[in-house]
Amino acid sequence: MNAEKIREYAECWLKENSDEFNRLSDFIWENPELGLEEFGAFSAITELLRKNEFTVETNVGDMPTAFIASYGNGHPIIGINVEYDCLPGLSQQKDKPYPCPVIDGAPGQGCGHNILGTAAVKAGIAVKEAIKHFELAGTVKLFGSPYEEASVGKPLVGRTGAYKNVDAFLDWHPWHYNRADYDKCNSVFVCIYHFKGKKAHGAYPWQGRSAFDAAMLFGHALEMLREHIIPARPDAAHTINYTFTDVGAEYANVVPDKTDVQLYGRFNDLDISKDAFDRIMKAAEGAALATGTEVDREIVTYTHNKIPNKTLAEIVHKNMEYYGAPDFTADEQNFVKEMQKNAGLEPIGLRTDIDPFGESETIICDTSEFTWNAPYATFWLAMGPTSGWHNWMVTACAGSSIGQKTLARASQITTASAIDLLTQPDIIDKAKEEWRERMSGKQYECLLPKGHKPPIGINAATMDKYFQNRRRSV
Repeated sequence: MNAEKIREYAECWLKENSDEFNRLSDFIWENPELGLEEFGAFSAITELLRKNEFTVETNVGDMPTAFIASYGNGHPIIGINVEYDCLPGLSQQKDKPYPCPVIDGAPGQGCGHNILGTAAVKAGIAVKEAIKHFELAGTVKLFGSPYEEASVGKPLVGRTGAYKNVDAFLDWHPWHYNRADYDKCNSVFVCIYHFKGKKAHGAYPWQGRSAFDAAMLFGHALEMLREHIIPARPDAAHTINYTFTDVGAEYANVVPDKTDVQLYGRFNDLDISKDAFDRIMKAAEGAALATGTEVDREIVTYTHNKIPNKTLAEIVHKNMEYYGAPDFTADEQNFVKEMQKNAGLEPIGLRTDIDPFGESETIICDTSEFTWNAPYATFWLAMGPTSGWHNWMVTACAGSSIGQKTLARASQITTASAIDLLTQPDIIDKAKEEWRERMSGKQYECLLPKGHKPPIGINAATMDKYFQNRRRSV
C-alpha cells in the first residue's frame, strides 16, 4: 500500500474543495450559537456529512445538537473531534482592528470553533474520500460535541459508551502558537449550589432564614478548605473558583430567601478531584445547617483529567513539521499587529514558528473524556494573538482570511495523521500499549450521576435576546 500516494490524493482533494468549507466556516461565524443552541451549525454540518455518504446518528446523549457521523467498515476506527459552539459577549466585526461588535453584547466566535469544527469535518470527508478511492479498511467517525465551552457535551456522549470502540482520537484547536505535543489537562467540575431560606422584613430578621448568609458562610468554608487540599505540581494549580449568580432580594430590608453559587473546581488528579468534590458539598450542607436553610447541588458537568499519548502525538508533530505553520500574508500580519497595538500588546503579529516536541500542560477541556477510552492527540495552530484567548481579537481573526488559512492547514495535518493511522497499524498498536500503561488498569466511567440530564435551554434566553430570527430546533 503506497501511503504517500494516498496522502497526495487526499491533499489534492482538500485543495480542490476549500471553497465549500470556507462557506461553512463563514456560516457558523455569521450565526454564532451558544452551547446546546447550535441548531444552525448542527444542521449545516450534518447535512454536508450526509451528502458525503456518512451515516449520521443524532440526539446523542439526549442532546439535540450532538451527532456521530461514520463512514467505512471495521478497524481501525479513527475518531475526529468536531466543535461549533461560541461564547457570550464576544461579537466583533471581522474587518475592524479595534473592539467593534456586530451586535453590542451578543455572542461571537471568540474561541474559533467555526474553523475548529469545519476543519475537522473537512478532514473527515477527505479521509472518507481516501478510504473509498483506495478501498482501505477502517472507519472514520466524527464526534459532534455541543457546549464545549462549559465542558458539557463529551461526558454525556461518553456515558452512552460511544467512545469505547474507537482506536484513536485526533483533535486540534486554533491558538496563538503552533504546537503538537502530548499534553495533560485538569479534571473539572462545574456545580451550582442553590440555597433556600425564608423571607422576612429586615426589621424582624429572626422571622426569616437568610440564604445569602448561608452562601457567604459556604464561601468562607471554601477559603478554609483550600489549605487542606493536596498541593498540585508547580505547573498545574488546583483551583476552586466561585461566584454568587443570584443573591435574592434586591433590597437589604428583605431577608433573602434564595442565593445561588456557581463553582468551578480544577484538579490534575482524579482522586483529589473526587475528594474535593465531596468535601465541597459537605461544606455547603454545613453552611445550610448553621443558618437554618436548605441547599441543593446542580451538577453542570464533571470531566476526567487528560491522559497524554506520546506515540500518537509524535505522528501529528511530524505532519505539522511537514506542512508547516499557517502561511499568513503581510497584510494579514499587519492587521493583527494593529489589533495588538489597540489592545495594548506588543505588535509582533502571529507566530509562524513551531514549538519543539515535548510534554505540556494545557487548559481544561472535555476532550479528556476521549483520552480515558483510547489514545488521543491534539495540536494547536496560530490564528489569533495571545491575550487570554477568549476575546474580540480571536473573533475577528476567526471570521477573516486568517481563520481560513489556519483552517486549511489544520485539515491537512489532521487528514495526513489519520491516513498514517489507517495505513500503519503498528502505530495504533504502540499507542494503545502506551495508553494501557498510563491508565494502569483504570476504567472509564462517566463522572456524572445517574439520572443527570443535559442543561437543555440553559442559553436559550441569551440567544433569543440577540437573535430573534435564529433557528430554534434541528
